[in-house]
This record gives sequence, structure tokens and C-alpha cells, in this order.
Amino acid sequence: MSNVDLILGADPSRKRAVRTEPTQRRSSQRLDALLDAAAEIVDESGFERLTTQMVAERAGASIGTVYRYFPDRVAVLHALRERSVRRFRERLADEIARTELETWWSVIDLSMTVGAGMYRDEPGFSVVHGGQRELAENDVEPEMAHRLTRLIEAEFGGDIDADELRFRLGVAMEVGDALISRAFERDEEGDERYLEEARRLVHDYLAEHLGAVRTESNAA
Repeated sequence: MSNVDLILGADPSRKRAVRTEPTQRRSSQRLDALLDAAAEIVDESGFERLTTQMVAERAGASIGTVYRYFPDRVAVLHALRERSVRRFRERLADEIARTELETWWSVIDLSMTVGAGMYRDEPGFSVVHGGQRELAENDVEPEMAHRLTRLIEAEFGGDIDADELRFRLGVAMEVGDALISRAFERDEEGDERYLEEARRLVHDYLAEHLGAVRTESNAA
């Protein structure tokens, strides 16, 4: 399985937040317009204040159109989060495909860099940090920790303990995501001090298990 497939591979059993899956281009465009409107509201007012009526008004749609796809505001937020996570994975897969992965840190650093980039230019991406983390099926570890573990195993192999790595990546994601989120609360372009500290803390924590590789030249 390619690195791109390891990042993008979907779980077909996972429930979708959308009530009615669009089957035509117009329906897909309408759904995207509703989520675009929700994303704008989240960025302006926070996800706690989002309502279905606000989404309808911002999108220039009827409330009935919103309810066609979403039973309530929670479903809107879940769908927005699903879209944001999918776009994050797509961007990360693109970056991995064009990058020579020299060490395990190359994988983690790319993931953190892409995450910061999504905060900068993906409307509503903050809902990813604010919502419940997507867990792997029948496990308590984050789904993304599983995907990154498999990628690191495939690229670098060796005597990696996959279970231990999944656990450590899960912890590292909590630390890194919290600091990256905080960086964009402080500065809309991302407070570089917080972003750099996120990288340092995540690297140093994971290095206990995988070995230190980070240098000043590859830290930026």
C-alpha cells in the first residue's frame, strides 16, 4: 500500500453526519455551500453559537434545505469537521507524495506543518480541534495516529513497537494540536513561538521512543 493510501484510506463502516448523501453535482454544490456558510460562522463567532437558521441565512437557502441534509446544528458541525479532516488528509497525502521522507520526523513535521496551514487557509478548520477526536475502529487511539504509525512502519521499519508508537503518537497529537490551536487563537497567522514550541515538544517526546533526529536546519 502506498504512503498516499495509508493517509487517505477510508473506513467504510464509519457513519456519516450528512442525512442525505448528494448524488448529483447540484446537490453536492448545495451541500458545500451550506458547509461553507457554517465555516464562515464558526470563524466569526465560534462553533458554540452556530445554529441551523444562521447557516440557512448565510447560505441564502431555506431552513428546509438545511434540514434536508442535517437534522440539527450538531450534524452540521460534524459534517464540517468530516470535510475539514478529509481535506487535511488530502493535503498531507499530496505533501508526502512530493517529499523524500528521510526520517520519522519528516512524517510528523509534515503533518504539523500541514495542520498549521489548514488553520491559515481552510475556513472553519478550528472545529477539528474543538470536536471529539476521530478514533480508530474498536480502539481508543486517534485514527490519524494509526495512519501515521503504519506509514512510519512502512518507511522505516526496524524494531518499531507499533502499539507503543500508536499510543505515543496519540499523546503527541493532543499536545501538538492544542499548541497549534492556541497559536492561531493568539495570531490569525499563527504565533510562531507556539508553533515552534509545538514542534520541539512533540519531537522530544517521540524521540524517547524513536530516537532524536531534529536539527535547527529541519525545524523550520
